[in-house]
Amino acid sequence: MKRDRDETDFSENELTVAIRDAFPVTPLHTLVIPKRHVTEIFDLSRPETNAYNELMKETKRNIEQTDPSVSGFNVGVNNGRAAGGTVEHCHIHLIPRRVGDVENPVGGIRKAISAKPS
Repeated sequence: MKRDRDETDFSENELTVAIRDAFPVTPLHTLVIPKRHVTEIFDLSRPETNAYNELMKETKRNIEQTDPSVSGFNVGVNNGRAAGGTVEHCHIHLIPRRVGDVENPVGGIRKAISAKPS
């Protein structure tokens, strides 16, 4: 079930927006999304790439100020169905991590395919 959003759940610059994920894997999980419709991150222009990178940095700082227990981040993109993509519009996941949020975080995103060794 989606919750109501407030102004702290949204920010933007000229070419990208950042919103909290409707189905977060951790508190404050945020999506950075280009305004122009593109399917894959590889289709972004240099100005769009720069814009999402700047908004990611700003959002990271805001998350850290909002929740001082955040001590790391996973950043990820699912390009294509084989990679787990279900939304056909590019978006970058910024997932805040906290010490102890999983028993053993070693391997990070390498554990996305759980049968593979770290």
